[in-house]
Amino acid sequence: MTARKPALRAINPEGEGNEFEFCGTCAFANVCLPEGYDKTSLAELHCLIEHVGPYGANEHVFRLGERFGAVYAVRAGMVKTCLVDEAGREQVLGFHLPGELIGLNGVYAARYPCDAITLDTTTLCRFSFPAMATLAQKLPRLQEQLFRLMSKDILRGSMLAGDFSADERLAAFLVDMADRHARRGLSAVRMVLVMSRTDIANYLRLAAETVSRVLRKFQDEGLIAVDRREVELRDPDALRRIGRAVLR
Repeated sequence: MTARKPALRAINPEGEGNEFEFCGTCAFANVCLPEGYDKTSLAELHCLIEHVGPYGANEHVFRLGERFGAVYAVRAGMVKTCLVDEAGREQVLGFHLPGELIGLNGVYAARYPCDAITLDTTTLCRFSFPAMATLAQKLPRLQEQLFRLMSKDILRGSMLAGDFSADERLAAFLVDMADRHARRGLSAVRMVLVMSRTDIANYLRLAAETVSRVLRKFQDEGLIAVDRREVELRDPDALRRIGRAVLR
């Protein structure tokens, strides 16, 4: 079964970039800085982009084993990447916010090595990877950004590989999510976690009951405040200290 064919949308919605600039949160926004490339180069880069969506919650952007041909930048919403084994057990690999890329891990095998599933109403930018790779040969900064993003994917994938405690894992998760929200220009201390507690637990390699227990503990200690899916970091420095071994 293949992912649903997404609807195409206009490339330049109001307030989200223009003819020669990416949206401010885009993973390639810094490629579009005025210095280095003229408008012709930027226009050529924009020819590679299709705006796709909206997707509803729990829809596939791509599926494990599908032929790789594009990477996607989240514009709005959130996407979960995951694997499901033959017994139906799911392993959550990551959560991706606006401005972040999904699909780069399909480069090596030329097939997507996981599923990408929307967690709420989501829109994305689709970048043709073959065309982007060709253009990157002419635009060194684009090539550099691609390598940097691939490197970040590898680092984030190994972040939880150590023998860390539940407190360390959850504190690092909250700080990392807050930092990523801040890079989007949003609040660095208040965020809505649209993923389920079960998905968070799966990603952190913990039991769902353990995640709930540690969240209550952090709340009792005054480190966070939780209101359903909204979380406020009341002592982010303390959380960063708890999670420093994971965050490295």
